[in-house]
Amino acid sequence: MRHRFMSSAIPEKQSRGLGFAAHPPGLTTLYFTELWERFSYYGMRALLVLFMIAPVEAGGLGFATPNAGSIYGSYAMAVYLLAVPGGFIADRMLGAKRSVLFGGLAIAAGHYALAIPTLSTFYLGLILIALGTGLFKPNISALVGALYSHDDLRRDSGFSLFYMGINIGAFFAPIVTGFLAQSATFKSWLSAAGFDPVNSWHWGFGAAGVGMTISMLLFARKMRELNNPDPVPEAQGPIFKRQTLYIILATGGLLALALLSDVSGFRWLRWLFIIVPLAAVLYGASRPDPDARRLAAVGIFFIAAMIFWAIFEQAATTLALFADQLTRNDVAGFSFPSAWFQSANPIFVILLTPLFAALWLKLGAQQPSAPAKFGLALVFLAGGFLLMIPAANYAAEGRVSPFWLIGLYFLFTVGELLLSPVGLSTMTRIAPARMTGLVLGVWFLAAALGNKLAGDIGGAFTASDPDTLVLSFLAQAGIVAAAAALMFALVPVVKRLSEGDN
Repeated sequence: MRHRFMSSAIPEKQSRGLGFAAHPPGLTTLYFTELWERFSYYGMRALLVLFMIAPVEAGGLGFATPNAGSIYGSYAMAVYLLAVPGGFIADRMLGAKRSVLFGGLAIAAGHYALAIPTLSTFYLGLILIALGTGLFKPNISALVGALYSHDDLRRDSGFSLFYMGINIGAFFAPIVTGFLAQSATFKSWLSAAGFDPVNSWHWGFGAAGVGMTISMLLFARKMRELNNPDPVPEAQGPIFKRQTLYIILATGGLLALALLSDVSGFRWLRWLFIIVPLAAVLYGASRPDPDARRLAAVGIFFIAAMIFWAIFEQAATTLALFADQLTRNDVAGFSFPSAWFQSANPIFVILLTPLFAALWLKLGAQQPSAPAKFGLALVFLAGGFLLMIPAANYAAEGRVSPFWLIGLYFLFTVGELLLSPVGLSTMTRIAPARMTGLVLGVWFLAAALGNKLAGDIGGAFTASDPDTLVLSFLAQAGIVAAAAALMFALVPVVKRLSEGDN
C-alpha cells in the first residue's frame, strides 16, 4: 500500500552510534516482533508437508503426497494473497498497528490449534495463520517505514537491520521445531515424562505459537510509541464501500480460481496463471499510454517471478521430502533432523547480503539492469536443480550426502538475492503514479501463485523411482533455463517498457 510516512521522534538530526543505537527506539520493537513472527512461520513451514504425509501411527495425517502438496500450495498461496486485503484493511479501517496486533494474535491462535492432534484443528490452524499473516505481513514493514522521514539517511540501514531479523528468525525456526518434532532425543524425553512421543509434531507446532505469543507481548507493550503510517479515516463513504467490495471480490475470485483448478477436469485453469498476465502484457505494450507500457513491464516481471517462486518454494515440498527420505542427515557422525536443511537458505542470505550490497555499490551504473538480474536469478535457480540430477541418480544406491542440498540452497540463495529485493525496488520505481499499492499487490500475487504451483510440483515427488525424480529435476531446470533465456532476450524490451517508451 502507498503510505505517507511520518517522521520518527528524532526526525531531523541523525543520532550517533552503531546498530540499533543509531535508529529510532521503535526499530528494536519491530525487529524482534518480526523475528518471532518469521520464527513461527518458518518453524511451521519446515514441518507441514512432512507432518501431512507421515503415517497415522507415526503421529502424522497419512495423506498422499499429491494431496499434501496441494494443501501446502493452497495455504502458502493464501498467505501471500491475503496480504493485499490485509494492507487495504489497515489503510482504511484498523490502522497498521492494530492490524499487526490482531494479525499476530490470529497467527498465535492458529499455531495453538495445530498443537491439538485432530484433523479439524489442523485445518482451523492453517486458516487462522493465513488470515493473520495477511494482516500482519504488509503492515509490519509499513510501521518500519513510519519511523523515518523521507529524507532520513538512516532509512535503508534500518530496513537492512529489519531484514536481518527476518532471516535470523527463519534460521533458528527449523532447528528448534525440527528438534521437537523429529528428534529421537526429544521423543525419548517425552516418553520419560509420560507423554506420547508420536505427538512430537504438535510440540513443534506449539513452539512456533510460543514464539508468536512472545512477539505480540513485545509489540503490545511498545505499540503506543510507534507511528501509524496513515491516519485511520473516521468515516467511510460510498467510495470506500465500493473499494472494499472490489478487493473482497478480487481476492475471493483468485482463491476460488486456484482451488477450482485442483478439481479433476478443471486443471486446465492452471494455464490461466500464465495466459492472463501474458495477454495483459501484450495489451499494455500495444497501447500509446506510457503508464500502460509500464504495467506491461510489471507483467513481464510478474511472470518471471511466478516461475522463480514455483521452483524456489519447493524447499517446503520436493526438497523437504528429498532431505527426509533420500539424504543422510548426519555430518561427521552428528545426526540432525531433516527440517534443519531449511535453515541453510536464511544463513546464506545473512552471509551473502553484505557481499551483494557491496557489489552493486562498486559496479554503480555498470551493474546489470533489473531484467538482466531476473535472468541471472533464473540461471542460478536452474543450476540448483541441475545439481540435484546426479544426487537423484546416486539416491538409487542409498541416501546421498547432505552437501548436495547445501549446494542447492547456496545457488537458490544467490538467485533469491538477485530477484527478491531487486523486484521490490523495481516495482516501486516503475509503478505509475497513484498505483504503487496496486503494483505491490501484483508482486505479492506472483509469490502467491508461485507457491500454489510449487505445491503441485512437490505433490509429484516420489522417492521410490530415482529415474522419475531425475526427469522431474531435469524438466524443471529446463523450464527455468528457457525462462532465463527469454528474460535475457527481452532485456531491451523490458527496459523500454519500464520507461514508458515504445
